[in-house]
Amino acid sequence: MDKIIIYQIFTRLFGNRNVSRKENGTIAENGCGKMADFTPKVLKDIAAMGVSHIWYTGVIRHATQTDYTSYGIPRQHPAVVKGKAGSPYAITDYYDIDPDLAVKVDERMSEFEQLLERTHAAGMKVVIDFVPNHVARQYHSICKPKGVKDLGADDQPQHGFDPQNNFYYCPGQRFEPYFDLYQGEKNPYHEEPAKATGNDCFSNAPSKNDWYETVKLNYGVDYYAGGIGYFEPIPNTWRKMTDILLFWAAKGVDAFRCDMAEMVPTAFWSFATQTVRAKYPDIQFIGEVYNPAEYRHYLSAGFDYLYDKVGMYDTMRSVIDHHAPTAAISHVWQQTDDIRNHMLYFLENHDEQRIASDFFAGNGAKGVPAMIASVLMQQNPFMLYAGEEYGERGMDAEGFSGRDGRTTIFDYWSIDTLCRAANKKLTDEEKQLFDIHKKILQIARKEKSVADGLFFDLMYVNGHLQRQYAFLRRVDKDLLLVVVNFEDHEVDVDVCLPAHAFDFLQLKETTVLATDLLTKEKESMKLQKDASVHMKIAARSGSVWKLKV
Repeated sequence: MDKIIIYQIFTRLFGNRNVSRKENGTIAENGCGKMADFTPKVLKDIAAMGVSHIWYTGVIRHATQTDYTSYGIPRQHPAVVKGKAGSPYAITDYYDIDPDLAVKVDERMSEFEQLLERTHAAGMKVVIDFVPNHVARQYHSICKPKGVKDLGADDQPQHGFDPQNNFYYCPGQRFEPYFDLYQGEKNPYHEEPAKATGNDCFSNAPSKNDWYETVKLNYGVDYYAGGIGYFEPIPNTWRKMTDILLFWAAKGVDAFRCDMAEMVPTAFWSFATQTVRAKYPDIQFIGEVYNPAEYRHYLSAGFDYLYDKVGMYDTMRSVIDHHAPTAAISHVWQQTDDIRNHMLYFLENHDEQRIASDFFAGNGAKGVPAMIASVLMQQNPFMLYAGEEYGERGMDAEGFSGRDGRTTIFDYWSIDTLCRAANKKLTDEEKQLFDIHKKILQIARKEKSVADGLFFDLMYVNGHLQRQYAFLRRVDKDLLLVVVNFEDHEVDVDVCLPAHAFDFLQLKETTVLATDLLTKEKESMKLQKDASVHMKIAARSGSVWKLKV
């Protein structure tokens, strides 16, 4: 088994080297990254970091204010588009590729297929978004295969709910949200009857805080009657959405990151994952599920991995900010211990604030101990967000996104650290941060004890460690002793190795030569039951000692 390391790339931003960065700028003003930017050399460098999977975020065609009507692509009304570039989670055609990403718009699908081939040739797998809960208000597929009917094509909008409708409706009511429906246009946006909004707002008047640019898909659940499910006969939406998964699987996509998976019933996921795997047995499903009480239901429905957001992410964030002791890490992994291999760890993604932002830690280096622990402590996958490895701050006021400590998903922009990395203009601190990320990811991929080894948490006998976290990993004759330091200064620590660790990991008392895989420093280490190992650990860093036992 290999350790899975997912590199999330916001495709529109990654390769864009235009540094105009005009607030609310157009594609002509601010530029846009292309699929062609992922050259064999770029992909080789990404793979060399230790990455196994690339999640190309936002490749399916979504609502935008950029006009592509000259290519036969329907124009979206700006009243129902967030930002100039638009949200990749407001999809307008599930069978199409975002034209922004193509060098030649008419050849955008071919360019995506070539990107798949190049990524596979570089030894990595491809993850794309599947957004099952909602679509853009003006969804209309111009690229659907022959014989495929569009979402909503056979709906009966006079019924607020019908098990075979694709959408939910507000019969007899026009769409009348909080905002100006003209948005500078000659004609207003018109929708009658109004459709329910993606975040379960079953009203014709969504607020500014609702996902007003989206419409909710109907999987046979009658929310108007309190959430009763009508799953026999199989709802029409189930078949249409499963066909979309099969379409992309046939292209060679290896995994789907399923947006807001818990807003869609598990009955659908069981149907869809079984149907897709009958043809493509190796396909993987990653679910964005935030309710721990639902984790096991979604895993039973066919998911391989689930976001560990409200557990591990939230806890690591508190520990980084010194709002919680490191013992909290032990507490949180124990809550999902029976499903630990299915939990996806991360410290950043497009929804969360950057570690280096003023809203989080203010400095990317402060996340290093959490990164080391998150990557090395279990066998489960880890996800890195492009720019995180350089300490990207996400403190730009890009436009619709605003200055919120996140990298925009709504605007045409470029990422400062990625531009400077490409031009070899990183600061020494940024180079050091990249270096430690690369070392840890490579250790995770190369060391069998990380991918396959047993895990033993040392915190229960090391209560004196309030800002450090320590654990062991073992497979065959390889033993790793990992100790990370969340303090802002160097520490001298004594780490106790309990007798139970020797029994559980089948270790013998001995003295061996240990090598720190991060610094290559070597020292003699005495392993004795209920005795301590002494070490110095740099500020906001860690030691990864490898021993042959």
